[in-house]
Amino acid sequence: MAIVNGYEIGPGADLSGADLRHADLTGANLIDADLSGADLSGADLTGANLIDANLSGADLSGADLRHAFLNGADLSGAYLFDAYLPNADLTGANLIDANLSCAGLSGADLREAYLIAADLSGADLRGVYLIDADLTNADLTGANLTDADLTGANLTNVDLAGANLTNVIGYP
Repeated sequence: MAIVNGYEIGPGADLSGADLRHADLTGANLIDADLSGADLSGADLTGANLIDANLSGADLSGADLRHAFLNGADLSGAYLFDAYLPNADLTGANLIDANLSCAGLSGADLREAYLIAADLSGADLRGVYLIDADLTNADLTGANLTDADLTGANLTNVDLAGANLTNVIGYP
């Protein structure tokens, strides 16, 4: 395990409530780690492995998560305002009630993700895969969904006011 900001970083680590603001966690292996309620605002998590990690209620505002692996991660209630997640893998992730407003998610894989009541207003969702994702009651106002794939996505009560739906696949 590595030490970052006085915390042991590694698979299964208990980092609940940790202060990791602006930490360099590039490529970190945090499989199954508990980061619930942690402050990761402005952190660099480029290419980090967060598969099945618990990030519920975590603050990831302004964090760099490009090419990160978040498959099956719990991000329920997480704050990802203005986070940078291009090409991140969020397959099957729990993003219920998460705030992803103004987040950069271009090219991200959100297949089978749970985005129920998530705030994606103003988010960059160009070319994202939302195949079979659950977006029930999500806010996508002003989001850019150009070239996104919504095949099989649950769009019940989704607010798409002002959203860019150019070349969207699977949109009714």
